[in-house]
Amino acid sequence: MRISTTIFLTDETITPVRLARELEERGFAGLYLPEHTHIPVERTTPYPAGGELPREYGRTLDPFVALGQAAAVTERLGLGTGITLIAQHDPIALAKRVATLDHLSGGRFTLGVGFGWNREEAADHGVDWASRRRLGRDRIDLMKALWAPEPTAYAGESGESVRASEAWPKPAGGAPRILLGGAAGPKLFAQIAAQADGWLPIGGRGLADALPALRTAWEEAGRDPKALQVVPYAVLPNPDKLAYYADLGCEEVVLQLPPGEEGEVLGVLDGYARYL
Repeated sequence: MRISTTIFLTDETITPVRLARELEERGFAGLYLPEHTHIPVERTTPYPAGGELPREYGRTLDPFVALGQAAAVTERLGLGTGITLIAQHDPIALAKRVATLDHLSGGRFTLGVGFGWNREEAADHGVDWASRRRLGRDRIDLMKALWAPEPTAYAGESGESVRASEAWPKPAGGAPRILLGGAAGPKLFAQIAAQADGWLPIGGRGLADALPALRTAWEEAGRDPKALQVVPYAVLPNPDKLAYYADLGCEEVVLQLPPGEEGEVLGVLDGYARYL
Protein backbone atom coordinates (compact mmCIF):
# COMPACT_ATOMS: atom_id res chain seq x y z
CA MET A 1 0.00 0.00 0.00
CA ARG A 2 1.38 3.39 -1.00
CA ILE A 3 1.77 5.86 1.86
CA SER A 4 1.16 9.49 0.93
CA THR A 5 0.77 12.59 3.08
CA THR A 6 -1.30 15.74 3.39
CA ILE A 7 -0.63 18.97 5.25
CA PHE A 8 -1.99 22.49 5.58
CA LEU A 9 1.02 24.34 4.20
CA THR A 10 0.94 28.00 5.25
CA ASP A 11 3.21 31.01 5.51
CA GLU A 12 4.18 29.70 8.97
CA THR A 13 5.01 26.06 8.17
CA ILE A 14 7.72 24.04 6.53
CA THR A 15 8.09 25.08 2.88
CA PRO A 16 6.80 23.04 -0.07
CA VAL A 17 10.32 22.60 -1.45
CA ARG A 18 11.78 21.32 1.80
CA LEU A 19 8.86 18.99 2.49
CA ALA A 20 8.75 17.56 -1.04
CA ARG A 21 12.45 16.75 -1.00
CA GLU A 22 12.18 15.06 2.39
CA LEU A 23 9.14 13.02 1.33
CA GLU A 24 10.84 11.74 -1.82
CA GLU A 25 14.11 10.94 -0.03
CA ARG A 26 12.22 8.92 2.60
CA GLY A 27 10.17 7.01 0.02
CA PHE A 28 6.69 8.44 0.59
CA ALA A 29 4.36 8.12 -2.38
CA GLY A 30 2.79 11.54 -2.56
CA LEU A 31 1.87 14.97 -1.23
CA TYR A 32 -1.72 16.24 -1.28
CA LEU A 33 -2.62 19.83 -0.40
CA PRO A 34 -5.96 21.35 0.65
CA GLU A 35 -7.46 24.59 -0.61
CA HIS A 36 -9.13 27.63 0.91
CA THR A 37 -8.88 30.97 -0.88
CA HIS A 38 -9.94 32.88 2.24
CA ILE A 39 -11.98 32.42 5.42
CA PRO A 40 -14.48 35.22 6.07
CA VAL A 41 -14.21 36.38 9.68
CA GLU A 42 -17.95 36.87 9.98
CA ARG A 43 -19.39 33.44 9.30
CA THR A 44 -22.17 31.18 10.42
CA THR A 45 -20.94 27.89 8.99
CA PRO A 46 -19.71 25.65 11.82
CA TYR A 47 -16.38 23.89 11.53
CA PRO A 48 -17.26 20.29 10.53
CA ALA A 49 -14.93 18.78 13.13
CA GLY A 50 -16.43 20.92 15.90
CA GLY A 51 -14.98 23.70 17.99
CA GLU A 52 -13.01 26.67 16.74
CA LEU A 53 -11.73 26.68 13.17
CA PRO A 54 -7.97 26.03 13.29
CA ARG A 55 -5.67 28.93 12.44
CA GLU A 56 -4.18 27.24 9.37
CA TYR A 57 -7.45 27.31 7.42
CA GLY A 58 -7.13 31.03 6.81
CA ARG A 59 -3.43 30.86 5.94
CA THR A 60 -3.20 28.03 3.39
CA LEU A 61 -0.88 28.41 0.43
CA ASP A 62 -2.36 28.15 -3.04
CA PRO A 63 -2.08 24.39 -3.67
CA PHE A 64 -1.20 24.63 -7.36
CA VAL A 65 1.63 27.11 -6.78
CA ALA A 66 2.96 25.03 -3.88
CA LEU A 67 2.69 21.79 -5.84
CA GLY A 68 4.47 23.41 -8.77
CA GLN A 69 7.42 24.07 -6.45
CA ALA A 70 7.24 20.49 -5.18
CA ALA A 71 7.19 19.13 -8.74
CA ALA A 72 10.29 21.13 -9.67
CA VAL A 73 12.46 19.55 -6.96
CA THR A 74 11.26 15.94 -7.21
CA GLU A 75 11.10 13.21 -9.83
CA ARG A 76 8.84 10.48 -8.40
CA LEU A 77 6.66 12.07 -5.72
CA GLY A 78 2.95 12.04 -6.51
CA LEU A 79 1.26 15.45 -6.34
CA GLY A 80 -2.39 16.06 -5.56
CA THR A 81 -5.08 18.36 -4.26
CA GLY A 82 -7.14 17.29 -1.31
CA ILE A 83 -9.33 18.91 -2.28
CA THR A 84 -9.86 21.45 -5.06
CA LEU A 85 -13.05 23.42 -4.37
CA ILE A 86 -14.23 23.15 -7.93
CA ALA A 87 -17.29 25.39 -7.64
CA GLN A 88 -14.97 28.27 -6.71
CA HIS A 89 -12.90 28.05 -9.92
CA ASP A 90 -13.26 29.22 -13.49
CA PRO A 91 -13.16 25.77 -15.14
CA ILE A 92 -11.30 26.92 -18.26
CA ALA A 93 -8.51 28.42 -16.17
CA LEU A 94 -8.51 25.41 -13.85
CA ALA A 95 -8.24 23.00 -16.78
CA LYS A 96 -5.15 24.87 -17.95
CA ARG A 97 -3.60 24.87 -14.47
CA VAL A 98 -4.20 21.14 -13.99
CA ALA A 99 -2.95 20.22 -17.45
CA THR A 100 0.20 22.33 -17.04
CA LEU A 101 1.08 20.82 -13.67
CA ASP A 102 0.42 17.28 -14.86
CA HIS A 103 2.40 17.84 -18.07
CA LEU A 104 5.40 19.41 -16.36
CA SER A 105 5.48 16.76 -13.62
CA GLY A 106 5.33 13.87 -16.08
CA GLY A 107 1.84 12.71 -15.14
CA ARG A 108 2.23 12.79 -11.36
CA PHE A 109 -0.84 14.88 -10.56
CA THR A 110 -4.08 13.73 -8.92
CA LEU A 111 -7.05 16.10 -8.97
CA GLY A 112 -8.94 15.65 -5.73
CA VAL A 113 -12.30 17.38 -6.11
CA GLY A 114 -14.79 18.45 -3.48
CA PHE A 115 -17.73 20.78 -3.00
CA GLY A 116 -16.81 22.55 0.20
CA TRP A 117 -18.37 23.18 3.59
CA ASN A 118 -17.87 26.92 4.16
CA ARG A 119 -20.90 28.75 2.79
CA GLU A 120 -19.42 32.20 3.32
CA GLU A 121 -16.26 31.40 1.39
CA ALA A 122 -18.29 29.98 -1.48
CA ALA A 123 -20.69 32.94 -1.49
CA ASP A 124 -17.82 35.36 -2.02
CA HIS A 125 -17.04 33.37 -5.19
CA GLY A 126 -20.62 33.82 -6.36
CA VAL A 127 -21.51 30.17 -5.72
CA ASP A 128 -25.15 29.25 -5.17
CA TRP A 129 -24.83 26.73 -2.36
CA ALA A 130 -27.76 24.51 -3.34
CA SER A 131 -26.49 24.01 -6.89
CA ARG A 132 -22.76 23.70 -6.22
CA ARG A 133 -22.66 19.94 -6.82
CA ARG A 134 -24.42 20.19 -10.18
CA LEU A 135 -22.06 23.03 -11.08
CA GLY A 136 -19.10 20.87 -10.07
CA ARG A 137 -20.27 18.02 -12.28
CA ASP A 138 -20.52 20.33 -15.27
CA ARG A 139 -17.11 21.83 -14.61
CA ILE A 140 -15.43 18.42 -14.50
CA ASP A 141 -16.97 17.52 -17.85
CA LEU A 142 -16.00 20.89 -19.32
CA MET A 143 -12.39 20.37 -18.26
CA LYS A 144 -12.41 16.91 -19.80
CA ALA A 145 -13.58 18.48 -23.08
CA LEU A 146 -10.57 20.82 -23.00
CA TRP A 147 -8.25 17.90 -22.28
CA ALA A 148 -9.64 15.85 -25.18
CA PRO A 149 -7.21 15.03 -28.04
CA GLU A 150 -9.25 17.00 -30.57
CA PRO A 151 -11.08 20.34 -30.12
CA THR A 152 -14.31 19.45 -28.32
CA ALA A 153 -17.21 21.74 -27.41
CA TYR A 154 -19.16 21.37 -24.19
CA ALA A 155 -22.46 22.79 -22.95
CA GLY A 156 -23.75 21.73 -19.53
CA GLU A 157 -27.07 21.87 -17.74
CA SER A 158 -25.88 24.56 -15.34
CA GLY A 159 -24.90 26.93 -18.13
CA GLU A 160 -21.19 26.05 -18.20
CA SER A 161 -19.91 25.92 -21.76
CA VAL A 162 -16.82 26.15 -23.91
CA ARG A 163 -16.37 26.26 -27.67
CA ALA A 164 -14.31 23.62 -29.45
CA SER A 165 -10.84 24.92 -28.76
CA GLU A 166 -7.12 24.35 -29.05
CA ALA A 167 -6.08 23.88 -25.44
CA TRP A 168 -2.54 22.80 -24.75
CA PRO A 169 -0.64 21.34 -23.01
CA LYS A 170 -2.65 18.21 -22.41
CA PRO A 171 -2.30 16.24 -19.17
CA ALA A 172 0.46 13.68 -19.55
CA GLY A 173 -1.88 10.68 -19.67
CA GLY A 174 -4.73 12.40 -21.48
CA ALA A 175 -6.42 13.30 -18.18
CA PRO A 176 -5.23 13.34 -14.56
CA ARG A 177 -6.46 10.85 -12.01
CA ILE A 178 -9.63 12.32 -10.51
CA LEU A 179 -10.79 11.41 -7.00
CA LEU A 180 -13.99 12.82 -5.51
CA GLY A 181 -14.24 13.68 -1.85
CA GLY A 182 -17.42 13.74 0.20
CA ALA A 183 -19.62 11.78 2.54
CA ALA A 184 -20.89 8.36 1.48
CA GLY A 185 -24.21 8.38 -0.31
CA PRO A 186 -25.94 7.41 -3.55
CA LYS A 187 -25.55 10.81 -5.22
CA LEU A 188 -21.82 10.97 -4.58
CA PHE A 189 -21.29 7.36 -5.58
CA ALA A 190 -23.21 7.87 -8.84
CA GLN A 191 -21.01 10.86 -9.64
CA ILE A 192 -17.83 8.94 -8.85
CA ALA A 193 -18.95 6.14 -11.16
CA ALA A 194 -19.79 8.61 -13.94
CA GLN A 195 -16.83 10.98 -13.77
CA ALA A 196 -13.97 9.89 -11.54
CA ASP A 197 -11.37 7.25 -10.86
CA GLY A 198 -12.34 6.79 -7.25
CA TRP A 199 -13.24 8.13 -3.83
CA LEU A 200 -11.21 10.24 -1.38
CA PRO A 201 -13.03 9.71 1.96
CA ILE A 202 -11.77 11.86 4.83
CA GLY A 203 -10.55 9.69 7.69
CA GLY A 204 -11.81 6.50 6.09
CA ARG A 205 -14.38 5.90 8.83
CA GLY A 206 -17.22 3.54 7.87
CA LEU A 207 -15.54 2.29 4.72
CA ALA A 208 -16.53 -1.34 5.16
CA ASP A 209 -20.22 -0.38 5.27
CA ALA A 210 -20.01 2.09 2.37
CA LEU A 211 -17.91 0.19 -0.14
CA PRO A 212 -20.57 -2.31 -1.29
CA ALA A 213 -22.84 0.53 -2.43
CA LEU A 214 -19.98 2.30 -4.19
CA ARG A 215 -18.91 -0.87 -5.96
CA THR A 216 -22.49 -1.52 -7.06
CA ALA A 217 -22.82 2.00 -8.51
CA TRP A 218 -19.43 1.60 -10.20
CA GLU A 219 -20.28 -1.70 -11.85
CA GLU A 220 -23.78 -0.56 -12.86
CA ALA A 221 -22.09 2.29 -14.73
CA GLY A 222 -20.11 -0.29 -16.71
CA ARG A 223 -16.80 0.45 -15.02
CA ASP A 224 -14.11 -2.18 -14.51
CA PRO A 225 -14.38 -3.36 -10.87
CA LYS A 226 -10.59 -3.59 -10.65
CA ALA A 227 -10.18 0.06 -11.66
CA LEU A 228 -12.00 1.59 -8.67
CA GLN A 229 -9.61 3.44 -6.35
CA VAL A 230 -10.48 4.25 -2.74
CA VAL A 231 -7.91 6.42 -0.98
CA PRO A 232 -8.54 7.11 2.74
CA TYR A 233 -7.52 10.71 3.36
CA ALA A 234 -6.14 12.72 6.31
CA VAL A 235 -5.61 9.55 8.33
CA LEU A 236 -3.90 9.47 11.72
CA PRO A 237 -2.29 6.05 11.37
CA ASN A 238 -1.72 3.00 13.50
CA PRO A 239 -0.80 -0.51 12.34
CA ASP A 240 -4.30 -1.94 12.80
CA LYS A 241 -5.93 0.89 10.87
CA LEU A 242 -3.57 0.53 7.92
CA ALA A 243 -4.04 -3.25 7.90
CA TYR A 244 -7.79 -2.68 7.84
CA TYR A 245 -7.51 -0.42 4.78
CA ALA A 246 -5.27 -2.94 3.05
CA ASP A 247 -7.79 -5.71 3.70
CA LEU A 248 -10.47 -3.54 2.07
CA GLY A 249 -8.35 -3.31 -1.07
CA CYS A 250 -7.06 0.24 -0.64
CA GLU A 251 -3.79 0.63 -2.51
CA GLU A 252 -2.99 4.10 -1.16
CA VAL A 253 -3.63 5.94 2.09
CA VAL A 254 -2.94 9.61 2.83
CA LEU A 255 -1.56 10.39 6.30
CA GLN A 256 -2.14 13.73 8.03
CA LEU A 257 0.89 15.84 8.92
CA PRO A 258 0.68 18.69 11.44
CA PRO A 259 0.75 22.28 10.10
CA GLY A 260 4.03 22.94 11.86
CA GLU A 261 7.51 24.24 11.37
CA GLU A 262 10.21 22.11 9.79
CA GLY A 263 11.41 20.32 12.92
CA GLU A 264 7.93 19.26 14.01
CA VAL A 265 6.87 18.03 10.57
CA LEU A 266 10.07 16.09 9.91
CA GLY A 267 9.80 14.48 13.34
CA VAL A 268 6.33 13.18 12.48
CA LEU A 269 7.61 12.00 9.10
CA ASP A 270 10.30 10.00 10.85
CA GLY A 271 7.58 8.31 12.89
CA TYR A 272 5.45 7.61 9.84
CA ALA A 273 8.44 6.07 8.04
CA ARG A 274 7.81 2.79 9.88
CA TYR A 275 4.70 2.32 7.77
CA LEU A 276 6.58 2.44 4.47
